[in-house]
Amino acid sequence: LIRLQCYEGLDQNAALYEWNYQRQLLAIKTREGGGANADAIEEHIFSERYLLERPLLAAIRREKPPVLLVDEVDRADEEFEAFLLELLSDFQVSIPELGTIKATSIPRVVLTSNGTRELSDALRRRCLYHYVDFPDVDREAKIIITRTPGIDTTLALQIARMVASVRKEDLRKVPGVAETLDWAATLTGLDMHDLRQEPEVVHETMMCLLKTREDRSRLTREVTERLLGKVA
Repeated sequence: LIRLQCYEGLDQNAALYEWNYQRQLLAIKTREGGGANADAIEEHIFSERYLLERPLLAAIRREKPPVLLVDEVDRADEEFEAFLLELLSDFQVSIPELGTIKATSIPRVVLTSNGTRELSDALRRRCLYHYVDFPDVDREAKIIITRTPGIDTTLALQIARMVASVRKEDLRKVPGVAETLDWAATLTGLDMHDLRQEPEVVHETMMCLLKTREDRSRLTREVTERLLGKVA
């Protein structure tokens, strides 16, 4: 697996390749001291030895096809999306100092998006689309048990049911599995075994699930108690 985490301002240097400038400077000083001419120095420092692979270049140079995960591609800007589209269409890249590098193998590419912006039609056309919904209660309970060492099975199931009920409320930011795990870890740390026995603690720890002021105000103690009635 080779992973590229996208973010606002991501550029080709961070995603494709960079030159190791520090080593290049040391090499220049060393060779100048030895009397090497400028052309020889340039040919030496712009070689594979000083090339730093970033995820996209690494993915097309593996002997065996890797899985390339381009995570949260919607966080990058449209210019980077266009560059990514070109690279993944031709599976080759031009490095001015080295020439065109063609793919040794074609990676299996997985792109994820959180829907923060619309992706281009051109990118969508080249993808097989799959929507990943929230897990059902039983599956989320298994995730909680797997990722929260020492948690009681009954508590894990109660947490999964409670979160499923919370997601049905009119919220600005619906909690994801990551928030569920944060909440499970918090409740375990507080030595909770049954949500219904301590509704006040349940309500106070809802901050692990609810990430906006509006959602916190909507989920009042009365709402929490109503939802707790569904976890049995």
